[in-house]
Amino acid sequence: MTNKLLNKKCLPCEDKNTDPFTPEEARNYMPDVPEWILSDDGKSISREFKFADFIGSVNFINNVADIAEEEGHHPDIEIHYNKVKLTLSTHSIGGLSENDFIVAAKVDAQRA
Repeated sequence: MTNKLLNKKCLPCEDKNTDPFTPEEARNYMPDVPEWILSDDGKSISREFKFADFIGSVNFINNVADIAEEEGHHPDIEIHYNKVKLTLSTHSIGGLSENDFIVAAKVDAQRA
């Protein structure tokens, strides 16, 4: 994978002067995370992962937790036996930032 996002680190977005991406800005990042889906309102991206069993899902979530802690940026996680849905959004700014795409790319890379 030659994704430029893999070499980046998440930056804090707590500054209330930071604007979330516009839907067009978000769409510009989507080719870097092609299996993720941009929400209709352009405020989040999500992806569902499927595993052989529950323990596969749990192991994956543990790997995602490591990435999230390393980056200081955390997805919302839903688990349904052998399926895991991750949703990324920068809650502090009410929409998407580059951080969401960095974490998505790193999750995809560890899954490859």
